[in-house]
Amino acid sequence: MRITFQRTGGFTGLKLRRTIDTADLPAGEARTLQRLVADSSFFQQPAKITTRTRQPDRFQYTLRIQDGDRVHTVVVHEEVMPQNLKPLIARLSSAVQHPSP
Repeated sequence: MRITFQRTGGFTGLKLRRTIDTADLPAGEARTLQRLVADSSFFQQPAKITTRTRQPDRFQYTLRIQDGDRVHTVVVHEEVMPQNLKPLIARLSSAVQHPSP
């Protein structure tokens, strides 16, 4: 599974981006990400989960996941993020901000 994660916006406007291939991760971490993707129903999420009236200093996330022949991209605003996406977003945010050596 290949995951491209991007976070934009926020108070500083800092853009964070990282691509993670689960084949390059330790087995436990790869299984955790695969479980979080499944638990989030990622491939069933709409392509855009946004609001017309964005709140200032909030984040926008773009996730593109390729799993075999399946490829899906979701753009989601922080203020309207579905509950089932939050654990996946949190894990990926942490991975981007604190990459493993």
